[in-house]
Amino acid sequence: MIPIQTESANGVDMDGLVQRYLRPGTLQLAGQPPLTLYIHLPWCLRKCPYCDFNSHAQGEGGLPEARYLDALRADLEAALPLVWGRAVHSVFIGGGTPSLFSPEGIARLLTDVRALLPLLAGAEITLEANPGTFERERFKAFRGAGVTRLSIGVQSFDDTKLAALGRVHDRAQAIAAAEEAAQAFDTFNLDLMYALPGQSLAECEQDLRTALALSPPHLSLYHLTIEPNTVFASRPPAGLPVDDDAYTMLDRLIELTGHSGMQRYEISAYAKSGHRCVHNLNYWQFGDYLGIGAGAHSKLSFPHRVVRQVRWREPGIYMDKALAGRAVSNDEEVARKSLPFEFMLNTLRLREGFDLGLFTERTGLPVSSVAAKLEAAEARGLLQRQAQQITPTERGFDFLNDLQEMFL
Repeated sequence: MIPIQTESANGVDMDGLVQRYLRPGTLQLAGQPPLTLYIHLPWCLRKCPYCDFNSHAQGEGGLPEARYLDALRADLEAALPLVWGRAVHSVFIGGGTPSLFSPEGIARLLTDVRALLPLLAGAEITLEANPGTFERERFKAFRGAGVTRLSIGVQSFDDTKLAALGRVHDRAQAIAAAEEAAQAFDTFNLDLMYALPGQSLAECEQDLRTALALSPPHLSLYHLTIEPNTVFASRPPAGLPVDDDAYTMLDRLIELTGHSGMQRYEISAYAKSGHRCVHNLNYWQFGDYLGIGAGAHSKLSFPHRVVRQVRWREPGIYMDKALAGRAVSNDEEVARKSLPFEFMLNTLRLREGFDLGLFTERTGLPVSSVAAKLEAAEARGLLQRQAQQITPTERGFDFLNDLQEMFL
């Protein structure tokens, strides 16, 4: 990436930023992709040992909800010149555990968003929630606040596995939360993990069968991975399934979701017809997103460049900086040579792949810049091409990292 502004003691000065973004450059983007909004609420009841997200345990004094909401509004107001006039297609409130915030706080947040941005009518508005923060009627209150889609971090329905993962909820709470979500929302998602410590194929299958019995319109199924800078990285849990066993679990999960009428449309995402996640699809199609909140990332396109931004990570520092109009800690232009890899890193996650016209539209680069690598991937049996459509093969989907790395 090419630095435009880098992190300093005060953060990025937004004055003049738009003018720099609009100066001539080597890329030629015909238009701007769809824009979505991501809002990060960073607090959890307790940090999970596998989690590498920017999340922080809630202190004894509770959440600084009002001040954080003030900071989010200030952050959004300062960012408006970067997205002026662009319609927002979806909003995703992630964390952390956003459901720790009160329904009244979420209503205030969404009121601010609507006051400042042209949110499309009927836009998908997702809120992440955990069963450990579940209270009866709370999900209905979030729906009343303007949320249209709930994503619940269940991870497992097995109490032993939940304890091994450091989760604050149990099986009964997970089921109750899913049942309440089904009553309050037309679309909701359940997150499940597999290849858990000590997990057998039968236990993995039972987790999924329990989830499917709750009739979620959308499922996200993730392999537990040991990420750097987590508790599990320094103290790995015993009994993690070997790779061959994990692949067997995934094969069974794919089979069972297919039998239930859910389509695997992305490497980890399964949905019934009409229930794909609009917000995540925009990421995977290399769309634009404005991220506000502690540690949030943005990707924004201009006529001659693609830019990434990062907000201050630590919540207290973020609030101070955002309220002073300097929420962005780091601001960089994506280098021309990096764009093909970044595009493929996202679009090749999709089962349907992408149209070659989308590559030029979203990167400003000619197809010739990736033609040789596309041919090499096709020769290895990782990609297939039909007219303009590029699709991962079954082998390419199974070895997605290898396929993506070919475009580095």
